Amino acid sequence: MTDVNTELRLDGKVAWVTGAGKGSGRAIAIALSQAGAHVVVTARTAADLESLAADLGAHGGKVLVLPGSVADSDVMRTAVQRIGDTAGRLDALVNCAGISPHLTRSEFVTDEAWRRVLGTNLQGTFYCCREAGKAMLAQGSGSIVNVSSVHAGTGFERIAAYAAGKGGVEALTRTLAVEWANRGVRVNALAPGYFPTHLSKGLLDGKWGERIVRSTPLGRVGSVEELGGAAVFLASDASRYVTGTTVAVDGGWTAR
Repeated sequence: MTDVNTELRLDGKVAWVTGAGKGSGRAIAIALSQAGAHVVVTARTAADLESLAADLGAHGGKVLVLPGSVADSDVMRTAVQRIGDTAGRLDALVNCAGISPHLTRSEFVTDEAWRRVLGTNLQGTFYCCREAGKAMLAQGSGSIVNVSSVHAGTGFERIAAYAAGKGGVEALTRTLAVEWANRGVRVNALAPGYFPTHLSKGLLDGKWGERIVRSTPLGRVGSVEELGGAAVFLASDASRYVTGTTVAVDGGWTAR
């Protein structure tokens, strides 16, 4: 009989988390480490990563810090090379890196803002998938988890670039899942609802936050720690028959 508790463990596995410096990325990195993974963390701000590494190291976690922007394909290629040189393999990637501009009516979104958001949220996700995918395909196994959003599939005002990018992330996820399944690499998406992070703080303040809570069946926003279990599940062997799907962690937002 299969032991689910054992399958949810990541002992001996190497997991790379982008956008790990703050918020949901940090919480997911901690959850993967607690499940036994050797965690590699990437973000633009080195100080945030060093703080995370210190916290994980104090509890016996193994951490490799690789600062950089996912929007720079050369930096991400080098990061995967360093993971291979240091750890010898790459078992899981969780693409958490993402940005969102201030709420802007679509007719006023600038070219620069559009390119900047998609450059990180969609192109950056692809760069990391591509480079990690090469390593995983070479070893014949791996799990990629792309962090999407409930707004990949549900509309909301004034987030055109963000929603378009996350919709693209889910389309990319399905394509890679189909393309790589017969070579041992699974690709899924994790779609959070609303969580109090540095990205959503402005949106959750005032009337917007009240509207969001009213629209969430569980009647509250989430806690970033509540994303960790879903990420561990998708990264682990417990989800070995799951690929090409999106797991919503949204308090029921998309059930309406």
